[in-house]
Amino acid sequence: MKRSTLLTAFAVLLVAASGLQSCKSQYDIVLESTDLELKYKAAFDYFNAGKYARSAAVFESLTLLTNGTERHDTVLYYLGLSNYSFKDYYTAETNFDQYLSNYPQGSFAEEAQFLRIDCLYRSTLRYELDQTPTYTAITAMGDYLREHPEGANADILRHRMEELGERLDRKAFESAKLYYKMEDYKAARVALRNVLKDDADNVYREDILYYTAMASYKFAEMSIPSKRKERFLVFQDDYLNFIGEYPESSYRKELDGLYNKVKENY
Repeated sequence: MKRSTLLTAFAVLLVAASGLQSCKSQYDIVLESTDLELKYKAAFDYFNAGKYARSAAVFESLTLLTNGTERHDTVLYYLGLSNYSFKDYYTAETNFDQYLSNYPQGSFAEEAQFLRIDCLYRSTLRYELDQTPTYTAITAMGDYLREHPEGANADILRHRMEELGERLDRKAFESAKLYYKMEDYKAARVALRNVLKDDADNVYREDILYYTAMASYKFAEMSIPSKRKERFLVFQDDYLNFIGEYPESSYRKELDGLYNKVKENY
């Protein structure tokens, strides 16, 4: 009886083990396999079927198997492309960077470089937040355009560089204008002038010059009587600089009124 019970228990374990094995999906079997051809074909099957998370996992498992072979560059590229297509841009950027480090002249190099840049671009933040990712993306775009000035993606990147450049310009402008909003007009004028000192071609130049003039006017207006005349002369200089550059500006009427008021009283 005891022996029969043991045999029965052993048989149950065998059936259970067999059941667990049979319950494994084809994907699990592929992932655990060391058969290069099986995995390589399956990875592309998953990719072509739009199952990018699975294709990424299989391509990842293929990196060791193909290392040192002619297929390795293809595996690395499609690993990145799988994660990119799955919208995991952080991982994809790392994958493409690895590809370019290993195969800077590889057959997928230019496209990998563009897709890496696209991942960096997607990681940039709105102007109010830290712009370190923006600087990183702009640097990468510049590298691409120097290497591929007539590349298939050159125009896209030129447009994106302009967009990111405008974002940085706005960041600088809004940061300086914050002093104006806080009614620290002396600091506002200094900060605004420094923006143009660092970047004379800032796309918000008209607004910067307007707020510079307004800051100098308000600072003079709030000053003690003995200081006002001298400080209103600074406003007049700022006003003349403004209208010299933007005679048709929508700000002109307001600044003209302040200028005439100063001329009448000082």
